[in-house]
Amino acid sequence: MDRAQVRELLSRVAAGVTDVDTAVKALVAEPFQDLGFARLDTHRALRTGDPEVVYAEGKTAEQTVELLAALREAHPGRPAIATRLAGKAADAVREAFADAAIDHVARAAAIGPLPDPVGTVCVIAAGTSDAAVAAEAAFVTRAFGAGVTRIDDVGVAGIHRLLAVADTIDAADCLIVVAGMEGALPSVVGGLTGVPLVAVPTSVGYGTSYGGLAALLAMLNSCAPGVVVTNIDNGFGAGVFAARVARRAQTPDAPADHTAGAATDLGA
Repeated sequence: MDRAQVRELLSRVAAGVTDVDTAVKALVAEPFQDLGFARLDTHRALRTGDPEVVYAEGKTAEQTVELLAALREAHPGRPAIATRLAGKAADAVREAFADAAIDHVARAAAIGPLPDPVGTVCVIAAGTSDAAVAAEAAFVTRAFGAGVTRIDDVGVAGIHRLLAVADTIDAADCLIVVAGMEGALPSVVGGLTGVPLVAVPTSVGYGTSYGGLAALLAMLNSCAPGVVVTNIDNGFGAGVFAARVARRAQTPDAPADHTAGAATDLGA
């Protein structure tokens, strides 16, 4: 159940179509679905405005498909999303769902129509080696209801490339800045604009980058104010955060949930 469903239920009670006892029964229903191997949080959208997402890594292909099917049934107005899909799981999802949108670079899938985009998030990647994390961030941002603009390969080694797209950056409601190596790009971007910014360190880099630790520490120690940081390679977390910022920026008085409507445009 999500907020749109609760609103519809209460409207039916007010109109006399649904009796109070039936409504109470629906509202106090079990807030999770026990699938045996997992307890699916079916009330997360009611609490936060966004449904649970399947983290497919470590799960079998069959478990991933079952979880997506259950999410789709529980939240028909929102796409069911899986992240960190391996090859076999991606194949199983494509076979199970005719309307699956799968991005193999992002290693993510969405089942069902996407919400109409509200607001704009600009995903900025330092280099093409950061593509997988940037793609995950962009995929999740769009699936969570915000529009997405991509700017790729504008790392600080060629700062003129970033300055050339300053207007695009400044027009966004929220920024996701993805970088590995020394992780300097978010500080530079944060010094050029006051747009809310979430930085994502990646595990890209030579030995002393320590699997993204150097970039993480650089971003945490940024001298540019207003830079917040996710965990290493956490494009998913950045996408959720940025989508919520963009949605609220454009509809500050609207409810947190967003129902589906737009055609799927996340890839084939």
